[in-house]
Amino acid sequence: MNPNFTWDDLQFFLAVARTGQLSTAARRLRTSHATVSRRIDRLEFALKVKLFERNPRGYVLTGMGQRFIETAERIERETEQLQLDINDGLTAQRGVVRLSTLEGFGNFFLADRLAEFAARYPNVSLELVAIQQIMSLSRKEADIQVALTAPKAGPYHSEVLTPYTLHVYGARSYLARHAPITGRNDLAAHRFVGYIEDMIFAPGLDYLGELQPGLRAHFQSSSILTQLKAVRQGLGLCVLPHFMAREEEDLDIVLPDEIELKRTYWMVCHRDLLAVPRVRAVREFLLETVRENRGDFIREAAPLPVSPRRMSRP
Repeated sequence: MNPNFTWDDLQFFLAVARTGQLSTAARRLRTSHATVSRRIDRLEFALKVKLFERNPRGYVLTGMGQRFIETAERIERETEQLQLDINDGLTAQRGVVRLSTLEGFGNFFLADRLAEFAARYPNVSLELVAIQQIMSLSRKEADIQVALTAPKAGPYHSEVLTPYTLHVYGARSYLARHAPITGRNDLAAHRFVGYIEDMIFAPGLDYLGELQPGLRAHFQSSSILTQLKAVRQGLGLCVLPHFMAREEEDLDIVLPDEIELKRTYWMVCHRDLLAVPRVRAVREFLLETVRENRGDFIREAAPLPVSPRRMSRP
């Protein structure tokens, strides 16, 4: 192999292979666009093969590039393991961990606890990606993901993070000026706020069909935060997680004794990363924090009224 070849070249190759863009890879590697381009050219020259096809949309792996990525990722894993063997304890709990979560969990639960994480693990840089679409673990877009389902196959470790409940909510102003809701059948006469139907990327987010067949949202948004703001303004009823809506004083639960949806958050990561201290730190923090705040996720049913005991005759 050409003596100009180095492990650093493989890091540049993997970054471009996973993103398809020089500029995106440069941001991940904290370097310049020109440096990434130069290192890719050097790697191809050293290996005497073409790894990428260049086109206006970005860099696409060639057949040889597809084969080479397996070798590069194996070397990457071996290098990380070597680093683990050299370091131990807190000294190894350093580096960047990218955590991909659904928008509700990331913005309405975890974001309020970032200061606690930073104080506990000052050497771990957490990248929190809280968007509608879950990022890919297989393409190394994220190290850990919080999702609604666990992968059915693949080299992944999955564990239940927490179950949670969802309910139908309405603004008090909306409920006061519309027909009363005494049962599930009354829902069809009301306006709803919900997800854009053809952008629902996980079956677990299709709430309205579970409430009543054929029920559709009049106002639709891909963002649960926007949905929350819409229901606050009285645009309609909305299905929201308990941990998001429980402290909204202007919202009331509709049919609390009749309608309760249940979902589960799963925590998933690649098995190769389980032993990495910085990844383990994030996993343990999530499990501990969720366990300590379990009551935020599950709405407890109101206690039944206690009937007076009958006096028995002597």
